[in-house]
Amino acid sequence: MAAVIKKVGVIGAGQMGNGIAHVAALAGFDVVLNDVSSDRLKSGMATINGNLARQVSKKGVTEDDKAKAIARISLAEKLDGLADCDLVIETAVEKEEVKRKIFHELCAVLKPEAIVASDTSSISITRLAAATDRPERFIGIHFMNPVPLMELVELIRGIATDDQTFEASKEFVAKLGKQVAVSEDFPAFIVNRILLPMINEAIYTLYEGVGNVEAIDAAMKLGAHHPMGPLELADFIGLDTCLSIMQVLHEGLADSKYRPCPLLVKYVEAGWLGRKTQRGFYDYRGAKPVPTR
Repeated sequence: MAAVIKKVGVIGAGQMGNGIAHVAALAGFDVVLNDVSSDRLKSGMATINGNLARQVSKKGVTEDDKAKAIARISLAEKLDGLADCDLVIETAVEKEEVKRKIFHELCAVLKPEAIVASDTSSISITRLAAATDRPERFIGIHFMNPVPLMELVELIRGIATDDQTFEASKEFVAKLGKQVAVSEDFPAFIVNRILLPMINEAIYTLYEGVGNVEAIDAAMKLGAHHPMGPLELADFIGLDTCLSIMQVLHEGLADSKYRPCPLLVKYVEAGWLGRKTQRGFYDYRGAKPVPTR
């Protein structure tokens, strides 16, 4: 018998966290959205409200659906607010030490039967599970960005994840209207194992002067029918996240083909992280994005 999930906690009200809270509340789950900052919580709720309004305008949901979803979301600045959740999904920054600290503190307040999940896009689920008091009830539930629009969720079992946890998580994802791809617990899983090296290679192509930003993005959009160019996509993901994933791949697989491009490192060191900082491979501070190289 799979565990029954009725109340879902989400740690982090940023891009991924508010998206997960949005789809879970819309699917009928009670949601507790947690962040250390009240401003981030307010911003996350504003984003959810705006995205739901967009869905209403496109006839995807009704005004009543929107109102009920908003009413299902409560906010918590402390992890204590997640104490009675059946499933808690962590969406913190892609840094293992940060995630491990959160899990250590979270498990102290959670009920024993609760499932803990990470939305990590690259870090070992087995290692993260070892930082908890319930490795058998720990799993990777990796959503794609933007969560309300993307159909896929990767499910990743750690070495200790039990069948009940896996089945309950699979059922939860199905109730959200998403499709599951099951990945083994290897660095970056399936999507990012393929996607991020392509983005990294596009950055090398820029670094080596093979083409400029516009030429590289146009080549992949027009020549491979990608909806976004790889450099535009890197800015959307966040260059710091791209670098973190490439570092996990490089360290975890010990293969030089995963070495992060020095230009990617330089942009991150400059604080040019893409859309979220208004500058990356494009400058977003004007009316129209302008390439920075």
